[in-house]
Amino acid sequence: MLINQQMVEKAEKLIPSLQSNEVEVQHIIEVIADDAAFQGWSTKQFMKPQEWKKQSYGKGDSFIVDFGDHYVGYVELAIRSVGSPPDAPLKLKLTFGEMPCEIAEPFESYDGWLSSSWLQEELMFVDVLPAEIKLPRRYCFRYIKVEVLDTSVKYKVAFDYINCKAVTSGDMSKVTALPSNLPYDIVEMDRIAIKTLQNCMQTVFEDGPKRDRRLWIGDLRLQAQANYYTIQNYDLVKRCLYLFGGMRLEDGTVGACVFEKPYAHVDDTKLFDYALFFVAVLHDYYKATQDMDTLQELWPIALEQLEIGLSRLDVRGIVTDDSTWWCFTDWHDELNKQASAQAVLIYCLKHGRELAIILGQEEQLKYITENIEFASNASMKYLWDEKAGFFVSGEERQISWASQIWMALAEVLPSTHNSLLLTRLFEDSPSIGMTTPYMYHHLIEALFLVGNKEQAIAEMQAYWGAMMQDGANTFWELYNPKDKKLSPYGSNLINSYCHAWSCTPTYFIRKYLI
Repeated sequence: MLINQQMVEKAEKLIPSLQSNEVEVQHIIEVIADDAAFQGWSTKQFMKPQEWKKQSYGKGDSFIVDFGDHYVGYVELAIRSVGSPPDAPLKLKLTFGEMPCEIAEPFESYDGWLSSSWLQEELMFVDVLPAEIKLPRRYCFRYIKVEVLDTSVKYKVAFDYINCKAVTSGDMSKVTALPSNLPYDIVEMDRIAIKTLQNCMQTVFEDGPKRDRRLWIGDLRLQAQANYYTIQNYDLVKRCLYLFGGMRLEDGTVGACVFEKPYAHVDDTKLFDYALFFVAVLHDYYKATQDMDTLQELWPIALEQLEIGLSRLDVRGIVTDDSTWWCFTDWHDELNKQASAQAVLIYCLKHGRELAIILGQEEQLKYITENIEFASNASMKYLWDEKAGFFVSGEERQISWASQIWMALAEVLPSTHNSLLLTRLFEDSPSIGMTTPYMYHHLIEALFLVGNKEQAIAEMQAYWGAMMQDGANTFWELYNPKDKKLSPYGSNLINSYCHAWSCTPTYFIRKYLI
C-alpha cells in the first residue's frame, strides 16, 4: 500500500463529533404475514408502551418494540425481576430489524454469501437483577424483538424501558425548509432522503449503517452531492477525500473502500469506476467549497487516477474488457460493463479538465483534452451502433440501460442527440435493466442533464415514491418493484434498508426543483 501519513493525519484531525438524542419505544407490535405487504410482512399495533411496562415475561415469552422511525445508535434497557428472588441467570435474545422481514424470518434460515454476522442479534446472560444494561455495539433498526429464552420457574422479568441513544454527525439545523408550494409526496421524499443521509453520516460517510458500515467512494460521491444541498458538512467530505488520497493501492489506484478501525486502512478492493470517481468527488468538493489548498494537494492523485484509467484503453481507445478487472456500475449479473466504464472514464476526464483549468495547468489540460477526444471518438467508432441507435458493450454487443445512461452523462453525443438517446431508451426498454437506486440516480441525473425535467420527476416518483408506498422510513440499498425480495447476496434479510446511494432525491429536489 502507498501511505501518505500527512494526509491520513489530516483526515484523522477532521473526525467529527457525533450528535446524540435519546429515543423511546413508541409501540408494541405484532408482525403479521401479509401477501399484500412489502416482502409479505406487515405490522399491527399490539399494546401501548405504558401497558407493556406493566407486563412480566417468563421462559418462552417474547414481544416486539417499534421505535416509530429508523435509528442508528446504542440501546439501553432496564430489567427487573417479578415474583420470587431470581435463582438463575436471565437468558435474553434481542433481534434488531430495519424492516419487518428481519423480525419475522428466523436468521437461521439465512443462506447468503455474505457473512451471517451482519445479521443484527444479541444473546445475553444477566446474572443480577434489577439491571441497567448498555449494549456496547451500535445497531441500526426500527424494531427490536425481545425473547426471554430462560429464567427459572420462580421468577419472571419486566422492562422499565428500552431506549436508544441515536447518533449522527449530520446537523439538521443546517437544512433549510422546502418551499410550501411543492407537492406533499416530494416534500416527504425529501425528508426521507435526508433521514437516509443523516443516518449514514457517522465519523465518515458510511454506505450503510447496518452493512457494510464503511466508506465506499461510489456512495461518497452521491452522499456528498446530497450533503452540499442539505446538511453542508464540508469537513466530513474533506476527511473522506484525505482518507482515500492518503492510502492507495500499490499501483497508485485509489481503493474502493476504507476502514476506520482499529486504525485507518484501505481495503484491497479495486474498482475501475470507483477509482476514477475520486476525480469527480474532488471536483464537486471544490465547486461547493472553493477550497483551493485541498484541491492543489489532492490534484496529483486525481490526475494519477485518470492516467491509470487511460492505461486500460486498447490501441483503438476502448476500455479492455477481460477477466483482470472489476467495474461496479450496478448489481446485475448479466450486465457487461465495458461501455459504461468507457463513459465513466470520459465523464471523469471532463471533471479533470475543469480542475486543470481552475489550477492553470496548461500541459495537463492539453493531455486531458486530447484523451477526451481520443476516447470519445473511439466510443462513436466502435461502440455506437447507428442502426440500433444505441451504444453497445462487450463482444456480444450488449445493449443495456446502464451503457446508454452513462454515455448520456459523459455527453459523448451532441446535446440534441443525447436527448433522443434517452427517449429511445424508454421506448425500446432494453432487457438488461437497472437494479439499484445507485443506477436509478444516474438515470434521473441524465434526464435532468438533457432538459427532460418532467420525466425526471416522474421517474423519481415512480421509483422512490414506490419505496415510500412500501413503507420506507429510509431509502434502501436495492429496490426492484417487480421482485421485492431481490438481493445480490442471496437473501433479503441481509440487504441494507438505509443506504447511502439512495439518499439523492433530496439532491435532485433542491438542485433542480427549487
